Amino acid sequence: MSERVNNFLGGSPLGVAIRLVLLSIAVGLILSWFSFSPWDVVDWFVDMFDWLWNSVFGSLDRAFDYFLLGAAIVIPLFIISRLFSMGRR
Repeated sequence: MSERVNNFLGGSPLGVAIRLVLLSIAVGLILSWFSFSPWDVVDWFVDMFDWLWNSVFGSLDRAFDYFLLGAAIVIPLFIISRLFSMGRR
């Protein structure tokens, strides 16, 4: 089991934890230098998810509007053409 954990993590758990802590501090210093706060990063992810959600499902909403707009013309024309074709038989 320990070998699996070491393979998964890429080293011993303690060594990986120390590397992650040091890397987190270094990245935190750099982001702090650019005046980022942790909430800025969280807000960026939330805004990105919100934009993605609206882009995917907002376009479905527009597609439904286009469907209704087209159906307002196509369905009556279909019914009229069927009525005229019944009169010819």
